[in-house]
Amino acid sequence: MYTYLKEICVGTWSLLVGLAITIRYFFQPVVTVQYPHQALPMPPRFRGHTELVWDEKKAGHKCIACMACQRACPSGCITILGEKGEGVKQKTTLASYKLNFTTCSLCGLCVESCPTKALDFSKEFNLAGTTKETYVYDLLKRFEEKYS
Repeated sequence: MYTYLKEICVGTWSLLVGLAITIRYFFQPVVTVQYPHQALPMPPRFRGHTELVWDEKKAGHKCIACMACQRACPSGCITILGEKGEGVKQKTTLASYKLNFTTCSLCGLCVESCPTKALDFSKEFNLAGTTKETYVYDLLKRFEEKYS
């Protein structure tokens, strides 16, 4: 009988301790952000997918299609196509820049390896889709839509 009463007292005590903790946190300010209605500011060092950078002098992108970012990518998620200009030996015009974000590890080697600093990380964080094809970005097309 003694152990039975002892278990009831210990159980009641643990119930009261749990209720005290719950009541204490009930009256503290809420730290949860209600996401669709509120959004936190993005930190300056946030790294989203890569994007082409605007060049003031050329009034376009800085990319010269040198393929340095494609070679530096360890996951092989970058595909670049360049067009040769007339009378020029190397590829100088960017025709297509595809980024497969499903395999990108956000390591940043493509941004670091670019000799013209034509790539930077975007601040896009709310990327949602139902198929893998929605995460294959044509960065040249996105650049033209953004700056046209």
